[in-house]
Order: sequence, then structure tokens, then C-alpha cells
Amino acid sequence: MGAAVVTATDADLGFAGAVSGFTVSAHLVDGERTPDLAGWLDQRLHATRFEVTRIPFGRMTGWYFEPDGGNLVHESRKYFSIEGLEVTTDRGDRDSWTQPIINQPEIGVLGVIVKSFEGVPHCLLQAKMEPGNLNTLQLSPTVQATRSNYTRVHGGRTVPYLDYFTHPRRGRILADSIQSEQGSWFLYKRNRNMVVEVTEDIPLLDDFCWLTIGQVHELLRVDHMINMDTRTVLACLPFEPAGRARRPEVDGAYQQALLNSVAREQRPMHTIDEILGWMTEAKARHRFARKYVPLSAVRRWRRGGSAISHEEGKYFDVIAVEVVAGNREVARWCQPMLTPVEQGRVAMLVRSIGGVLHLLVQVRLEAGVLNVAELAPTLQCNPKNTADLPGHRRPRYLDIVLAADSAQIRYDAVQSEEGGRFYQADTRYQIIDVGEDFPLEVPDDFRWITVRQLNELLRHSNYLNIQIRSMLAALHTTW
Repeated sequence: MGAAVVTATDADLGFAGAVSGFTVSAHLVDGERTPDLAGWLDQRLHATRFEVTRIPFGRMTGWYFEPDGGNLVHESRKYFSIEGLEVTTDRGDRDSWTQPIINQPEIGVLGVIVKSFEGVPHCLLQAKMEPGNLNTLQLSPTVQATRSNYTRVHGGRTVPYLDYFTHPRRGRILADSIQSEQGSWFLYKRNRNMVVEVTEDIPLLDDFCWLTIGQVHELLRVDHMINMDTRTVLACLPFEPAGRARRPEVDGAYQQALLNSVAREQRPMHTIDEILGWMTEAKARHRFARKYVPLSAVRRWRRGGSAISHEEGKYFDVIAVEVVAGNREVARWCQPMLTPVEQGRVAMLVRSIGGVLHLLVQVRLEAGVLNVAELAPTLQCNPKNTADLPGHRRPRYLDIVLAADSAQIRYDAVQSEEGGRFYQADTRYQIIDVGEDFPLEVPDDFRWITVRQLNELLRHSNYLNIQIRSMLAALHTTW
């Protein structure tokens, strides 16, 4: 279990004030620091040159396929590599398979600086261009850097504001935990998620802006505006119950149940100890084994001149791109990327239980997860990958999600996945209120859990996957 996120307890008045301030900031959707956000974003988009071109593998500079085994690696032996992995499990839809996977054995930094202006906390975010973004530019954390980048393996410019997140740092840490990324595409990939509060004046660079949490929440309801790394850090922000509804169009009973789900005093369906015991039991019950294999030996995958693809056109392709960027640490580079064959689908079913909103989560095994399994949303799938499976092996609750009435949907937006490694990868995220007639009894790999319990687990590492953290950030927009 990882160290606690917060360096002070809830009883500490300083920390309690910060939590209260986050809630106040979440109610303010009109920021004084960046009032014309749309105009500013358009200005940054056109302020510099940024081009991404798909190229054949043979044109990549600095990367090559190893002659012994065919792994795709960088000449520095840093950054990351594309390797092969064999998985054997009894998880249900498949028993054994091999696949390409990104191996990046280093812990990066995802950090947001928070500073109060006139008593209201603001987040310092960056308008960042990533080669995989569908819309080129999205709002990223203050610092979003792999270890290879911030140690300047590339020989380029330093990462702005990095010294606020590395030892010895300035400011007070409000959140600090190591969290995973996509377990189906990354092997053991983790980042340090941090929120640091500062009181001193700091310079505001061209690509950065101060936003209230309310402004960020409004943007989270828009497709492709808040990047994945910002969403995972936002999920770490502690809130107290908001006290009043912010979105008048949302059903009042739902809002009150959500506030009760955030509150300290609540009656959850399961205690946190029961949830932890259930997760441990699931990890021990399932068979799950992994071993490295050469990339050239992955079964049913074919390498062509411009892509590595599955023979059935499923899952994802491995491709190569060339990038020209005027505002990045390095002005030009090449790299491999993963590009999924279709849009992903992630959904959380929610309902009130005794006046407290509960979320239906699953314990999910994935190829690259460090500790066998993590908590995931109710549904997490790429429909094309499972379309040919018999009904009993299809993802649970998929049909309920596909048939949801618009009146049940509390959140619905398409969000981009990590644009530094994934090319035009997007996922439709939905929160669906299934109502109190929905059965409380669920399959063994599912449990009902409150928002506060998820926040408690988020204070530690290796409990919540990246999709459920994005969902938790989205849930806070539905107050």
C-alpha cells in the first residue's frame, strides 16, 4: 500500500481550509484570471507550428527493430520500447493471448500547482500540443513529464515549473500518490500524481493559465478539452460536500444523493475493509500469469512497413509518426505510437441506496497492471473487440449502457486518452443513473461503492485504474 496522499489529517485546519477552498473554487465558472478562455486557447493554437505525419517505420530516426527478437527500441535505450507479452488468465472473455505492449519502466510526474487569488484556489494548467491529440491542443497539468524528459535525455529545454514537484520543492503538498495508466496498452506504467499549493508569486509563461476548478469542470463536459493527465490529477483533489446544487438542470434527488456520497458521515452498502477484502479475494481467486516474448513472436499480429496490426483488424495498431513542434523541449522527433481501431466505451452505473449515491465498480484484470487487478468502471470495453463473442462472454452491462434513456444520463462526453503515446485514441465516458429499481445484487466481480470510499482508495497507489479516475473527475461536474 502506498503512502497517504495528504501530509496532514482532515483535522488539521490548514488542510481543511484547502478542501473547503476547492469546493468554493468548483462553484466558480467565471474566472477573473482567464476570462476569455476560448480566445486564449485559439491564440495558443496558432502561436506556433505543430505538425504530425504518419511515416513508415523505416523513416523513423533514433528508433529501430532489434535484430534479435524484433523489439522496437530507442537508440538511447531510454524513453520506452514496444515489446511482446504473453498473458494466461481465466478472466472470462479470453484465456490466453500475446500482444504488443509499451514498456516504459520509469515513473513520470503529473503535477498541478494550486494558488489562491482573493481566497479562491486556481489551478495552473498548460495548453499542450501532443502528437496523438485529435484536436492538437488540450489543457494539461502544470507539469506532465516522463523521467526521460525531465532528466533531459533528449538534450532539449528544461520542463517549466518542474522544481515545484521535485525535491527539495517549494509549496505544500496536498495530494501525492503513484497511479497507473492504461493496463491494456502499458506494462506496469505509473505516474506520480501531485497537487502542490503555493503562496508565492510565480511567473506565468505563455502557454499557461490560471483556472478555477469550476472552469475546469465546465470544460470537462466538452469533448477533447481536458487531457487524460489533467483528469487523473483532478480526481485526487479532495472536496467536502458542496452544500448547494450548482447545476439547476440536474435532478435534485440525484444531487443530494451525490452530496451524501461525498460526505464523511454516510452509511455505505459495504465498509472500506469489506471492499479491500473483496479486491484481495478477486486477485487471489483468478489465475493470471505474464511473461515477456519477443515482439516478432506475438501470435496473430503482423508487421508491415507502416503498422503492426492484429490479423482480425481488432484492438490497436502500432504506427510511426514524425513530429515538428515549436513549443516543446525538442523541436523535431520521431516515435512509435499505439492507435486503437475504434472509439472506446466507458460507463458508470449509479443509483441511490438509502439516500447515498453508490457507483457500480468492477475489479478488472488487465495485461499490464502492476498488481494483477484494479478497480474499474462498470463498463470498460472496445465493442468491436468483443462483437463476435457469444452472449455470456460479452461485457456485462453493455446492453444496459447501449439502451440507456437520455433522462438517465448525468454525464456524456468523448475524451482523449494520453496523446503522447496513443494516436487519436478517444473514449466515450457516460454516467448513467439506473434508479432505485435497479437490482442491488450484482456478480462477484462487481460492488457498489460511494464517492468518499473511492476518494479514500485514491489516497493510495494501485487501487483505481485510469478510466475510473477519469470517471471520478467527471462525476464532480454533475453537482
